[in-house]
Amino acid sequence: MDAKVGAALVVGGGIAGIQASLDLANAGIKVYLLENSAAIGGRMAQLDKTFPTNDCAMCIVSPKLVETGRHLNIEILTDSELLALTGEPGRFTARVRRRPRYVDTAKCTGCADCVAVCPIGLPNEFNAGLDERRAIYRPYPQAVPNSFLVTKRGTAPCKAACPAGTSAQGYVALIREGRYAEALEVVREHNPFPASVGRVCTHPCESACSRAKVDSPVAICGLKRFVADWVHAHGTDRPKASAADGRTDRPAARVAVVGAGPAGLSCASYLARMGYGVTVFEALPVAGGMMRVGIPEYRLPREVLQREIDAIAAEGVEIRLSTPVRDLDALFGEGYRAVFLAIGAHEPQRLGIPGEA
Repeated sequence: MDAKVGAALVVGGGIAGIQASLDLANAGIKVYLLENSAAIGGRMAQLDKTFPTNDCAMCIVSPKLVETGRHLNIEILTDSELLALTGEPGRFTARVRRRPRYVDTAKCTGCADCVAVCPIGLPNEFNAGLDERRAIYRPYPQAVPNSFLVTKRGTAPCKAACPAGTSAQGYVALIREGRYAEALEVVREHNPFPASVGRVCTHPCESACSRAKVDSPVAICGLKRFVADWVHAHGTDRPKASAADGRTDRPAARVAVVGAGPAGLSCASYLARMGYGVTVFEALPVAGGMMRVGIPEYRLPREVLQREIDAIAAEGVEIRLSTPVRDLDALFGEGYRAVFLAIGAHEPQRLGIPGEA
C-alpha cells in the first residue's frame, strides 16, 4: 500500500528545517513546520553572505521561503513552541503552544500602513538591536508568513490600575508624537469624560507607574486633561454621530437609562456608538449626577462637564431632565427592550472602596 499515513513535525524553521519540510512535503507527507519566532528563515535570513562561497544568503533562502509558504502539504506554525512529545517512533503525539499574533493573518495584506501610524518603538531583534522597529511589525521584508504581528508584553501597570481600564501608555505615546486627536480617541474608548476625569480623578495609574522607580511617575492624569482641552480648543474633535445620521445598521432595540450621572451617561454613550437608540431619564433638572451636584465648581468647572454631556447627546442620546422614573414596567410598555439602572450611591454611609474620601 503506497498511501502516506499520518504527518511529520519539523521543529525549527531555519534553512535545515525548511529544506527538510520541502523534501517531506514533496514526498506526499503532510508537514507541520514549528518555529518559535514570528517567521521562518532562521539565522540565514539575517546573514548577508554565506560561508565559504560568499553567496548571497537571502538569494538562497528566499525562493525556499516562498515555496514553503505556498506548499499545500506544509502548515507553518510560527510563534509556537513544543511543550511535550510522547509516544514511540511512527506514532508520536506533540503538545504545542501557539502565542497570539494579535493580527488576523487571513485579513492582513502586508501593506504596512499599520507600521506608519504605530507610536511605539522597540529594539529590532532581526538587526541585533542596532535600530528600532514598531510594536506592530514584520520581522523582515521577505518574511513568511507575510503578515504583521504585535508585540504585547502583558498589561501595563497604569492600565491595570485604572478603574476604567484606559490604555494610558497608548494615549501618552500618541501625545508624545503630537497626535492629540488620536490620543483622545484612545481615552474615549473607555472613558467618555476625559476632560472631567482629568480634573477630579485620584489617578491610581500614577501610583502604579513604573517610571516612579526611576524618578517620578508620568503625569498621566494631567496629560488626559491636556489632550481633551487641546482638542476642544483647536476644533479637531471627532465628528459626532446622531440618531438621524442616516445609518441603516441601527438595531431596532431601544434602551432606557435611568439616571444621568457618570454611569448612566457612559452607558448611554457606549450604546449609542453601537447603534442603539438610547433615552436617559433624570429626576434632577440638570444632567451629570454627582459630578455636577457633588463636586465643587472650582474642581470641575460646569462648562467643562456640560460640553462633555453635550458631546454624548450629539451621539444620538436623548436626555430627559426632570423626569423621574417610578414604574419600570411602563418603560417596557413604551417599547424599550432593556433598562439600565444608574441611580447612584447618594447615601451618606461609607462604601469602603479605595480612594473614598
